[in-house]
Formats: sequence, C-alpha cells, structure tokens
Amino acid sequence: MVVEYLPLLVQGAALSLCVMLVSLAVALALGLINAVIKLFGPRWLRWVSTGYTTLVRGIPELVIMLLLFFGGEMLVNGALGLLGLGPLHFNTFISGVLAIGFVFGAYYTETFRGAFLTVERGQLEAAMAYGMSPGQVFRRVLLPQMLSFAIPGINNNWLGLMKASALVSILGLEDMVWLAEQAGRATQKPFLFYFLVALIYMVITAISSWGFSRLSRRYALASSNSAGVR
Repeated sequence: MVVEYLPLLVQGAALSLCVMLVSLAVALALGLINAVIKLFGPRWLRWVSTGYTTLVRGIPELVIMLLLFFGGEMLVNGALGLLGLGPLHFNTFISGVLAIGFVFGAYYTETFRGAFLTVERGQLEAAMAYGMSPGQVFRRVLLPQMLSFAIPGINNNWLGLMKASALVSILGLEDMVWLAEQAGRATQKPFLFYFLVALIYMVITAISSWGFSRLSRRYALASSNSAGVR
C-alpha cells in the first residue's frame, strides 16, 4: 500500500520544486528592483521600499501568506461585489508563489543592497569616464560585480525560501507535504511519508549547496582574473 503512494509523492515533489523555483524568480526580481530603488530611487520611493522590507521581515511567512490569500480574496471579492460581478477564487499555486516571492523579495533587497555597496565606486567612475551611459555602467560593471558579492546571501535566502515553500500546503496546494499528510492518514504511517519528504528536501539542499559553491568559485575566479588584468 505504501508503494502505491510513491508516484504521487514524486509528482508532489516536482510541484514543490516548481513552487520553489518560480518563487525564487519572483523574489530575485523584486529584491533587485527594490535594492536599486533604495540606493538610487527618489526619496519617496526609498521610503516605500524601506517600509516594505521592514514590515515584511518582521512578520512570519505563514501570517503574510494567509493574509494575502484569504484577506486578498475577500478584498477583491468585496470590490467585485460592489461592481455587481461574481466572486473570484484565487489560484493556490499563483497565490503561494506570489506570497513567498513577496516575503523573500524583502530579504533579497537587503542582500543586493549590501552587495551593491561593496562594489568599489572607483570602478563606476572609471566606466563613466570612458563614456558609458548610466545604464551601461549598471549592466556591464555594477551588476556583474555585485553578483560576486551577493551569491552567499542568495544561497542563504534560497535555503530559507525552500523551507518556507512547504507552507503552501496550508492553502490546499497538492505539493509533497500535502500529499505526505494525506498518505500518512490513509496508511496510518505518517512518520514514513514525512521522513521521505525530509529526505527529498535534504537532496535539494545538497544539490543547491553544490551548485552555489561552484557558482561562487566561478565568480571568485572571474573577479581575480579581472583584478589581475587591471
């Protein structure tokens, strides 16, 4: 009976990995945009960005997810009701991904902001002196240099995001945690299925650590080579 649930658990693991990766993309994009705003944006946008990172980092991920999913659905349906339109039901996958991306976007904002500040300003001034536009300086000088400093923080936040992705099961998304709970109830062997889920998370963690380690060495080598050329 236990073997019958293994294919479902594999499907749930694939869905969980999809949630992680899409949430990571959302968080990276949001974090990069907010980091640029906090450093180079107008004052009123910097205040908005600071408020976002301060509030989000002070509230548990689960609370934010529930607020965005249930509270957001209530607000949207209330507005639709005033317009005479029918109710709208939020998609659990999209809601979970956006909630996790929204939360970890705040963490990535600070990661990218610190990495941006680590880049030597002399390199930026030299690039401007060569006639590069601000956009070219950002794309060709600031962004590549920043990434070499940001990789450790990206890795740490990714591990936190990976664990937080298990919370989407509370919304009813049939990921591997949700399926493990259902299989555990049906077979009366919850420990076995939760142990399998833990092993899957450990495998993802090990592969991620290996990948980020290689990426870090690659960027470190590229930085040292460019320093040698200068």
